[in-house]
Amino acid sequence: MKLVSQARRAIVKCGFALAAAATMANLPVHAAETPQYGGVLTAILHPEPPSLILALQQVAGTQMIGGKIFESLLTYSFDLKPLPSLAKSWEVSDDKLTYTFHLQQGVTWHDGKPFSSADVVFSYEKVLSKTPRTRGMMQNVESVTAPDANTVVFKLKEPYAAFLYGLDIGGGAIVPKHLYDVDTPIGQNPNNAHPIGTGPFKFKKWERGSYVELVKNENYWKEGRPYLDGITYRVIPDAASRRLAIEQGTVMQAWLQDLEPMDVPRVAKLPNMTHTNKGFEYWSTMQWIELNNAREPFNDKRFRQALMYAINRKFIAEKIMVGQGVPATGPIHHNTRFYDSNVKKYDYDPEKAIALLEEMGLKPNGDGVRVTIGMIPLPYGEMPRRVAEYIKQNLSKVGIAVNLESTDVGGWVSRVGNWDYDMAGNGVFQYADPAIGVARTYVGSNIRKGVMFSNTSQYNNPKVDELFNLAAKASDDEQRQRYYSEAQKILVEDVPLVWLVDTNYGTILNKRVHDAITTGLGVVDTYSDAWLSKE
Repeated sequence: MKLVSQARRAIVKCGFALAAAATMANLPVHAAETPQYGGVLTAILHPEPPSLILALQQVAGTQMIGGKIFESLLTYSFDLKPLPSLAKSWEVSDDKLTYTFHLQQGVTWHDGKPFSSADVVFSYEKVLSKTPRTRGMMQNVESVTAPDANTVVFKLKEPYAAFLYGLDIGGGAIVPKHLYDVDTPIGQNPNNAHPIGTGPFKFKKWERGSYVELVKNENYWKEGRPYLDGITYRVIPDAASRRLAIEQGTVMQAWLQDLEPMDVPRVAKLPNMTHTNKGFEYWSTMQWIELNNAREPFNDKRFRQALMYAINRKFIAEKIMVGQGVPATGPIHHNTRFYDSNVKKYDYDPEKAIALLEEMGLKPNGDGVRVTIGMIPLPYGEMPRRVAEYIKQNLSKVGIAVNLESTDVGGWVSRVGNWDYDMAGNGVFQYADPAIGVARTYVGSNIRKGVMFSNTSQYNNPKVDELFNLAAKASDDEQRQRYYSEAQKILVEDVPLVWLVDTNYGTILNKRVHDAITTGLGVVDTYSDAWLSKE
């Protein structure tokens, strides 16, 4: 109860209206049952990520596993209120320029070294400030200091309305200074092979192509946690095998695109399964097609608009994804703050697409082909591959020939990050506030070759930059909405990307699994409260 009381005091100081009811909403959903110690939770890992170091990679698999090993200053409730993690309490100055965080005490790294404010300062100054998500936020930070071992102070240059939304595990994983404050670049640090964090689970083994094994952190700072002896993530490339594994209890967890969309309704109804859409509140995932705006013909917005008209996004949402989303209307997910539906509409209309291509002077040859382009499908299973094949069919009807170029996750990250593509499938998280999860994709300052999940389309519009900047600094939500609405209208006219679907994924769990989904971060959070009932 000490932790809860500290959180309440902190939120009162911050001025957040987080009442006791909201706090209780994040307590274990099976509170009437007594948690049991022991057991190993098994989960699907698909596809296998390139790394487990969140400061290097932010693909879904890295976030899911890394969120058990590493921790961040804050986590978030289902209604997106900040909650304690490595920060037990915090205050915000009246001018909204100073954020003071008081850290949990008695925290140690998995190698036994003490955790302190120096680790937080180092992580933000030297590591996280270079990541695509946190870089934008840190550009508005004047200093990060540590008055003592248990306190961290962020001083901002100007108010940044989304600041407390950007301290989650995805963009704010704290790394150990004593292992990473070296001359070796973080990507080449030998400790990456054996991640060391402060989380409830420790890395034990990664058998490439087979499994990742985590074991209980016996010295975890949260008293009495974790309940589980460990978590094992099993790499299962084949969709039918993944479905059988969850049905038969070989694995106990599936999320995102682990199961084929047509399998989800049936598996969710099995007597040994539970299904929930909770735990995605912070993420608001989207599916889109990256377009390399620096290459012809993608550097002409008429071509990009033609792609929007030529692709039947409603069919993709309803038939291929079997209702696990709705057609996207623009850069902001309809569940995310400051979404505006009052933008230019791109209904499926091949005739309009052809008219735009004709206007560009792209005439069909004897085979009816106006232009040939490449496309890298999102390498996350069979469903994204089917989406890519369907898009190829759509575009062929307007004279655009598509060559599909398959690769694994590592190759996809490398090629898209290094701008070595024409079109590429992508799935992204929006992170509760557009300043955190949306702006990074479109602002010119985030055009960074070699960095995935940055502005990899190389779209550059100073007016959009200005609007995102103003919206991030405005303190009034009505004013922020005006800025974001204008930005959405410009972006939907310019079409730097092809927005496909605002997704609505869920998590399927074996009924033996309790209290796993307790925050708006879902399966990415620590699982410190998760436990297994007896078979």
